[in-house]
Amino acid sequence: MKKSENESRSILAGTELSTFCPHCHQALNVFDPATRKIWVRLAVSVHGAKGELLLSPQFDVFERQADIELSEGIVVDDLSCPRCGESLVEQQACEECGSPAARLVIYAQSKLVDFSICTKVGCHWHGMSRADQAKIKPKVSRQKKPEQDALLRIRNFNEVSYGLDRELALVEASRCLDCKKPACIAACPVEVDIPGFIRLIREGNFVEAARLVKQKNALPAVCGRVCPQDDQCEKACLLGKKEEPVAIGNLERFVADFERETDSVAIPRKAPPTGKRVAVVGSGPAGLTMAADMVTKGHSVTVFESLHKPGGVLVYGIPEFRLPKAIVESEIDYLRRLGVKIELNSIVGRLYTIEELFASGYDAVFVGTGAGLPVFMKLPGENLCNILSANEYLTRINLMKAYAFPEYDTPAPRGRQVAVLGGGNVAMDCARTAVRMGSREVSIIYRRTRDEMPARTEETEHAEQEGVKFRLLTNPIRFIGDDRRWVKQMECVQMQLGEPDASGRPRPIPRAGSNFLMDVDMVIVAVGAGPNPVLFSGSPDLERTDRGYVKAYTPSGRTSIPGVWAGGDIVTGSATVILAMGAARQAANDMHAYLMDGKKEWV
Repeated sequence: MKKSENESRSILAGTELSTFCPHCHQALNVFDPATRKIWVRLAVSVHGAKGELLLSPQFDVFERQADIELSEGIVVDDLSCPRCGESLVEQQACEECGSPAARLVIYAQSKLVDFSICTKVGCHWHGMSRADQAKIKPKVSRQKKPEQDALLRIRNFNEVSYGLDRELALVEASRCLDCKKPACIAACPVEVDIPGFIRLIREGNFVEAARLVKQKNALPAVCGRVCPQDDQCEKACLLGKKEEPVAIGNLERFVADFERETDSVAIPRKAPPTGKRVAVVGSGPAGLTMAADMVTKGHSVTVFESLHKPGGVLVYGIPEFRLPKAIVESEIDYLRRLGVKIELNSIVGRLYTIEELFASGYDAVFVGTGAGLPVFMKLPGENLCNILSANEYLTRINLMKAYAFPEYDTPAPRGRQVAVLGGGNVAMDCARTAVRMGSREVSIIYRRTRDEMPARTEETEHAEQEGVKFRLLTNPIRFIGDDRRWVKQMECVQMQLGEPDASGRPRPIPRAGSNFLMDVDMVIVAVGAGPNPVLFSGSPDLERTDRGYVKAYTPSGRTSIPGVWAGGDIVTGSATVILAMGAARQAANDMHAYLMDGKKEWV
């Protein structure tokens, strides 16, 4: 069965449709008392003979009757309206056999839409345009992920979202318009074939859908949970212009989880060994993507991670309730099965320098160390006790399992009245973690309005559901401590929005005389992060930007040192998981070409 027939059946199967002539607008349906059936009546001409042709309006049946001989496989000279005599054959062709097609108009789902039939006897092609299919396609709302109740989830660190089940995934996949020019692919930093894997979901081929995603994305279960799809692929979804966009991220998570939970993960075929060795510094999203791409291209890959667990920000930054560590471990285990070697507790810049990596036999190096250096606001009193960086707070809770103290011997910072400074995803993670750690009152302090918040919409909504307060247009200016130098108050000033700044967002301006005090006993600073200087201490030739990040000379991330690429947050500053992965993919393609090219030209 051809695609066009499949499409027609999905919309029209078992339906008797009212048919009209596109010229005189008269009905073409007639009732035959002999057969007690309704037929579509057309005038037919073949080899000079003229007669009458009856077609079943149940367009998936392909039943016909004629009062002249119609040999199988012949192309009739003309199909015309029996009322006005106008020809129905127009300048279009059958999508199945290429013969001329006749145009009718049908009434379906309270819409009049164009419909075509093939003039070749026996060809089972009935088609309509994608636009017309969309007109009569039943409207299905976006399927919501089941979630833990807010009052329950603030008492545990289990994952908030349960994800789509099989039935919800099939319904959500049916909403995809299967565009001819899908903008969602271009909006995805790693260019996943989004319509392709959604089509496989509709067909029930969930494992094949997961494998199609993995051709471009080595971490689909992670990206399906934490990527800002609402600002990337889903933002470009054509359906989103009139309705809610297709839940691409939820579907990606579904197929990745299905593959893992059904033990269907398979190792793809790798290219023959090239004999080249690649060193990857950092095991965050960029480093893991680079490792996966290069090992499948046939290179030997070793990842150097400074911490005792691989995963970078995926394990030390993102909380368990948003990204379970078992998911990250499963994705990393997949890379190990691909052949990637991971060296833990290995600090490049202390144990090894980049030059020493080359000296030990590596042919290329990728730097993906991220932006893990805490950034503070340099306000008076910022060195008081219980004022923490988001990096320290989340690392203690997530990587060091402080939430399970005393089962794990990492003490957890605590406070009854907690202020989180910032409006990004990291700020939301800190605030929601503090709620689960038993804080009585948790407030987000943000100097702009809700519209300018960089955090994902889902994260801000979850924070509100869990009782986090939002103090918008508010900025801290100093911290006040008690006689033991523990923070007890924070002085703030109210803000108003002015003209846009370099980021394109309205610049916040202090309002004169609007100062006020807030009672706090713990403050978490989540206003960004910077590059860790340890890497650069052993590599003075690695040029940096004015902000201290690695300077990339090409879009693929070539640096000032021949054979060294960089990508992700160490180049751009703090960004998203998927943007880091996209940068690593570009670098991997360029690195492969460089390693396989004998000229070895550099920037």
